[in-house]
Amino acid sequence: MSSLDAASHRSSSGSSQNVEKVRKMLFRRMLVGVNDGRYFLGLFHCVDKQGNILLQDAVEYRIAPSQRRRDSSPAEQRGLGLILIPAACRSSCHVDCSVEESLSLLSLE
Repeated sequence: MSSLDAASHRSSSGSSQNVEKVRKMLFRRMLVGVNDGRYFLGLFHCVDKQGNILLQDAVEYRIAPSQRRRDSSPAEQRGLGLILIPAACRSSCHVDCSVEESLSLLSLE
């Protein structure tokens, strides 16, 4: 096997491990925050090469500007269904799983 073949084998092996990690997150509850302060909670459906996330049965949560000043204000919510969240808009992302699984998922390269 040439060094080029070995390098491509290592990179495909690494990417297949990452694909397996993402597969383990499928259909788990995911909370995604976006730059404008809204949050979306839904079932993780997929992610594309650009990092866009697709959530199924999503609910949007937002706090109205007038309510942000109060500490105990409830967030407004509305059901959205299937949504795509662009990678450029995403500020945070949390998957509902155990601590051990979270630590193993953090090792994505």
